Amino acid sequence: MCACGLTLLVGMASAAAGGSARPHASAPTSVSNLGVLDSIVRDAIHDGQVPGAVLLVWHDGQVVYRKAFGDRALEPHREAMTVDTVFDIASLTKVIATTTAVMQLVQKGEVRLNDPVAKYMPEFAENGKEDITVRNLLTHFSGLRADIDLTPPWEGRDTALRMAFAETPAYSPGSRFLYSDTNFIALGALVERVSGSTLDAYCARKIFIPLRMTRTRFLPPATWRHKIAPTEYDEHGKMLRGVVHDPRARRMGGVAGHAGIFSTADDLSKFAQALLNGSPVLSSEIVEKMTTPQQPPTAPVLRGFGWDIDSPFSSNRGELLPVGSFGHTGFTGTSIWIDRTTRTFIVLLTNSVHPRGKGSAVALRSRVATAVAAALPLTVSEKEELRWQSITGYNEAQTAARHVAARNGVVQTGIDVLEAHNFDPIRAATGKKRIGLLTNQTGIDLQGRRTIDVLAQAPGISLDAIFSPEHGVTGELDTIHVGDTRDAATGIPVYSVYGGSEAARRPSPALLKNLEAVVVDIQDAGARYYTYETTLGYFLEAAAKAGIELIVLDRPNPITGSFVQGAIPDAGHESFVNYFPVPVRHGMTMSELAKMFNAERNINARLTVVPMEGWMRGDWYDSTGLPWINPSPNLRSLTEATLYTGVAVVEGTNVSVGRGTDTPFELLGAPWVRARELAQYLNGRSIAGVRFVPVTFTPTAGMHVGQKCEGVNIVLVDRNGFDAPELGLELASALHKLYPGQFHMERMIELLPNQAAYDAVAGGQDPRRIADDWREPLEKFQQVRAKYLIYK
Repeated sequence: MCACGLTLLVGMASAAAGGSARPHASAPTSVSNLGVLDSIVRDAIHDGQVPGAVLLVWHDGQVVYRKAFGDRALEPHREAMTVDTVFDIASLTKVIATTTAVMQLVQKGEVRLNDPVAKYMPEFAENGKEDITVRNLLTHFSGLRADIDLTPPWEGRDTALRMAFAETPAYSPGSRFLYSDTNFIALGALVERVSGSTLDAYCARKIFIPLRMTRTRFLPPATWRHKIAPTEYDEHGKMLRGVVHDPRARRMGGVAGHAGIFSTADDLSKFAQALLNGSPVLSSEIVEKMTTPQQPPTAPVLRGFGWDIDSPFSSNRGELLPVGSFGHTGFTGTSIWIDRTTRTFIVLLTNSVHPRGKGSAVALRSRVATAVAAALPLTVSEKEELRWQSITGYNEAQTAARHVAARNGVVQTGIDVLEAHNFDPIRAATGKKRIGLLTNQTGIDLQGRRTIDVLAQAPGISLDAIFSPEHGVTGELDTIHVGDTRDAATGIPVYSVYGGSEAARRPSPALLKNLEAVVVDIQDAGARYYTYETTLGYFLEAAAKAGIELIVLDRPNPITGSFVQGAIPDAGHESFVNYFPVPVRHGMTMSELAKMFNAERNINARLTVVPMEGWMRGDWYDSTGLPWINPSPNLRSLTEATLYTGVAVVEGTNVSVGRGTDTPFELLGAPWVRARELAQYLNGRSIAGVRFVPVTFTPTAGMHVGQKCEGVNIVLVDRNGFDAPELGLELASALHKLYPGQFHMERMIELLPNQAAYDAVAGGQDPRRIADDWREPLEKFQQVRAKYLIYK
């Protein structure tokens, strides 16, 4: 516990928290249920899905299953499968070799993930690829086609690289997931360019030899041939055996970033153990980064760097292993899946394409993984952790295809919890505690009673002062001229803490010296520049100086507590719309912000937090069961609150964001905008979660009042696939590009106090590239944020 004197009333919150099988000699017999795997594999062989297989399962420090089944060759001669069979592992090359090599270069500081690939290979920038980053390639969000062409016929590594570098993106970088071998052809070339070594020599020296993977390499020697599983007949009718199956890798001479590695189950087991247990090859921090979601946060798939987490390619995860596990597959019928939760991995190697490319290991992979997960002897705590992580990600920041979008929850806010406990946390033991209350129209309980009235009548409390933030105690004023009043129902004086000066926005020390505590009950909007958050910070400071207690009654973050998005403000830009360097969308409640402000700014106020009951981090406001009350005059719906964290970024410029219309923050326009042109451009950007409809409107307030504006209606089509601060960049970038003479963006720095991001927009940089640069600062912020989170 920090020295800030925080009291967290946790007790009040129930926050949601074949061939002959050859067992490995050292394999234990305790996991007897794994015997079911024998029949699963034999059924696949019987059905012609695969000619044979080697299956290895490792759990909690040891190999628990290791068997060979069926045949490794059917033509031209039948050969029994053995556990030491060498397989063409196809696209497993991407993760075993290329991704590992790239991440080693990242670890050494020789490559940066958010750098354009063209920084290291200038010729890659050809045909619109200058904004594709190393991250884009590793996560398959580059927008490049799946493959380079095979026709007309070509040969040689250099030819392949020229073709890859000449590719034109099919989609804007970062806009959608498209699994592409071309990405890893380019990454293989990147490793060679930066390291000064060929890819095969680099991987042998830096990965395979250190891990003692003695049967893993590109270009296997002839002496290995009798142990190699053949794949299929090539275009000349010759059976491929010891020659890479992938036609592009084959034409490149057998060494490529996307395919070409040959290996055994035992060697892949060594590699997987290195990822789980640590090794000199990659630091634990780099492994964590590599195997956790790194795709654009709003994407409908989850991809690490190279590794698959949750996507259409995740068949080898099965139905029970959690989304947090990771793996990869190979076209020839190979796969590996690794799960940290149960400390388990599954290596399944087949040559399903043998002999004529008609087999498939997809169903087998899924059945094997499901059976393994069901058979593992987990402890109670492991089972519970697996259960939570197997749930489809309701509380995860990243979206995925099977995530729950909403739930029908029942949430009690801080005032309801306080009432349920007879006000014990805040009332005096004897007599009455003199308190003030910072609130507005959003301060109501489940019965619809104002917090003002509830506390005015509560035992052991004397409500002596009410403080009103921006928009006044009724939330209806849209002016800086908010004066002191008196509450009509109770007669209690209402003191405004909003105005045109710094002093007007802070509580009077003279008032606070007559109080013993101030209670805060106010609904936030979940945006850094929403002034209620700064007002909370000012009250923390004032309470600390006055030596009185600050009690925060918590309320939901209406746009969920699971998304953390946007630029981190630069140091030295503190203002009434930037109290603390948090991203625009911070994913925290007012109580969590209060804890963070109090500790990180060394305010050290006596802070008490009354948490909600029943709220989960993934809850949108419509999942809480609570009525919507406009937190301010121009946030009239959850949709507008969701768009606000993006659209408001450009509000300080000379465009209307719909103030003075029926749908503020759902509109954007100006008299000099051409509606169809802007809508066409923005829709062409394929911005996740939103679409744009050309409209005209005439604001009755705000910018361009009384003037006919053309612009766009912003339609929110997928709130879980939406990055609002990135939308703000897209809007600014579009206006700057299309209307350079009319759009004046100078004041945007007030709500986007990040000079690098501002300069990048002004310089015409792609918004997705700009947002990619936010990732590392956001990761650092989330480490700080994690210390103050109350809810699961």
